[in-house]
Amino acid sequence: MQLSDHQIRDINRLLQQGKPLPDEYRFLLFEDKREVELVWNGKTNEVTNVVLPFQTIEQVDEPRSETDTKSSLQMSLFDLDTRGRQLHGWTNKLIWGDNKLILSSLKNGAMREEIEKQGGLKLVYIDPPFDVGADFSMDIQIGEDTFTKKPSVIEDLAYRDTWGRGADSWIAMMYERLILIHDLLALNGSVYVHVDWRVNHYLRVILDDVFGKENFLNEIVWAYYAFKRSTSKKFPQKHDIIISYRKSDEYIWNTQYKSHKEEYLKRWKKDAQGRLYRDDVNPTKGGRRTIYLDEVKGDIVDSVWDDIPPVNAAGNERVDYPTQKPEQLVERIILASTNSNDLIADFFCGSGTTLAAAEKLGRKWMGTDIGKFSIHTTRKRMIDVQRRMKKDGKDYRAFEILNIGKYERQHFIGVDKDLTYDEMDKVLAEKEKAYVDLILNAYKAKTVDGFLNFQGNKASRLVCIGAINLPVTRDLIDSCISEAVEKKITKIDVLGFEFEMGLAPRVQEEAKDKGVDLALKYIPRDVFDKRAIDKNQVVFYDVSYLEVKPVVKGKSAAVELIDFSVFYNQDSLANVEESLGKGSNKIIVENGQIIKVTKDKNGIIIKDTLTRNWTDWIDYWAVDFDYSSKKEFIRVKKAEDENYIEQWTGDYIFENEWQSFRTKKDRNLELKTIFHEYPAKGRYKIAVKVIDIFGNDTTKVIEVAV
Repeated sequence: MQLSDHQIRDINRLLQQGKPLPDEYRFLLFEDKREVELVWNGKTNEVTNVVLPFQTIEQVDEPRSETDTKSSLQMSLFDLDTRGRQLHGWTNKLIWGDNKLILSSLKNGAMREEIEKQGGLKLVYIDPPFDVGADFSMDIQIGEDTFTKKPSVIEDLAYRDTWGRGADSWIAMMYERLILIHDLLALNGSVYVHVDWRVNHYLRVILDDVFGKENFLNEIVWAYYAFKRSTSKKFPQKHDIIISYRKSDEYIWNTQYKSHKEEYLKRWKKDAQGRLYRDDVNPTKGGRRTIYLDEVKGDIVDSVWDDIPPVNAAGNERVDYPTQKPEQLVERIILASTNSNDLIADFFCGSGTTLAAAEKLGRKWMGTDIGKFSIHTTRKRMIDVQRRMKKDGKDYRAFEILNIGKYERQHFIGVDKDLTYDEMDKVLAEKEKAYVDLILNAYKAKTVDGFLNFQGNKASRLVCIGAINLPVTRDLIDSCISEAVEKKITKIDVLGFEFEMGLAPRVQEEAKDKGVDLALKYIPRDVFDKRAIDKNQVVFYDVSYLEVKPVVKGKSAAVELIDFSVFYNQDSLANVEESLGKGSNKIIVENGQIIKVTKDKNGIIIKDTLTRNWTDWIDYWAVDFDYSSKKEFIRVKKAEDENYIEQWTGDYIFENEWQSFRTKKDRNLELKTIFHEYPAKGRYKIAVKVIDIFGNDTTKVIEVAV
């Protein structure tokens, strides 16, 4: 390397001034690195390695049965004498949470060992968010009207992390997750990533960087039929891209075939027996040979898939999820890149298409999503798949729903990683204080000091504020109750944007037993709207209220739903009446009522309440007839070595033994369970779980004597 005196002086000057070197100097100084390099704003090779425990919230061993509680599953895995429960082997997993932390915990935690015992993760198919104009809003059907539910704050923050800085943040989001996926994949595994024209060019170079250019398999074009709108300056976009890579050259591959097209079949002749044939050149003997069509497997599937339509609006598999893909599409990928009983995963599972396809094809699965509504949609879908498979006499596996627990705040609040630890702590403290001040101001509470868990006081009630971008956990609630008991505090409020699944009102009853009046309240999105705060329009609403009634006959018991109340707010009558244009309408939620507000041509406001009965809020409910029969254990590392031990959390797993839910085609809901027969007389705890139309859950535990 030869540099002129002028170049050396120029480089020294730039370094002394703390300025970056121009590319020409970078290549002169490091000429052996003149390869194509993937660079974006904020690029870092740091990948999270946090390990958080998975908490089992619910287990579905089998779909409900009207006539019996036994299942026709294989004896090797399942005990037919105890309600068809799975005795051993892999239990499929549906996990709610940030997939970056889930992937890190899978890669570095106790569940990695469990995955390896299944032969490793053979296939990952993901359909990540790639539309810069999209969000997590959901359209929910209310009678003949459609209500658009805004995303939760946690979902909104995840969306901002994805697209907040445009392409840079999307690339950074995908890069870190693909590194974790690459590490988690088995040596003979492969990954398929589904995107469209907006980001496919970014994705290809990211995958080259993570998996290596030599491990590229295909760029698949899914050319689907859809109504073509006229475009004035370009051809209409009518295809998606699915990019696939292998982890090594030992990857699984099964050639796929499809039916021949009519025009191809016309080229064949028919013999006297009616068999289609044609004469062809025999390349080995230099002569001709006769080929019969029924001896040909079919048309080999290539990288252009034009034979799979989008999900039919009236199809059985449609669940009205905005990004839903057809099962046939994912089935082809699963059949090509896995074998029977292999483990596959989808870390952006959406409506659960990958999981449904995997279950039907006899594969084990894992699915994750940050949206509660996604988890709920997938839960219903998988129970429906189980019901159909049970009816057809086919085997299926149990699945469980998990939270990722014990979050650490520093993994969620964005801080410049180039800062020193002292600087990071200072920035975190400032952000934390600003957030707490904002919530206390909106809640009309005063700041208090000297407490471990409480930041405010309002009308003789101490106030604990949950984090901005994670659910309020059982650990936080327990810590609040313990501090209240220790300091002889009798009234506390815990505020959160989301609450861990299965949390309320069970913890409120436990707090009451300890002499603590615990109120759980949702923080509304309006806290970020200064105008709403100034106008006193911000309402912190209570968690849902559930009332049930047990019915006992001898050694049997059933459960009946009596009442269910929600207190949600989204927009307000005052705001809408002020902003609504003449001749238009909008649907809002105020104090637990869904209201259609219309302003006619004369400016007169008409209000129509769409939720006319408390049952209108219920989308799904399920029952565990013996709630305290299955303790929840988590695996944690022993302090003295690298081994794991099982530790009881003090909680129990909700075993989903009976359920009723609405579907797209059947909006009816049963309000009373069948009678469940207990093995002996005694006292039993029954847990009832209700999921509302927004995907939020409420659990109540009652006791019966039989």
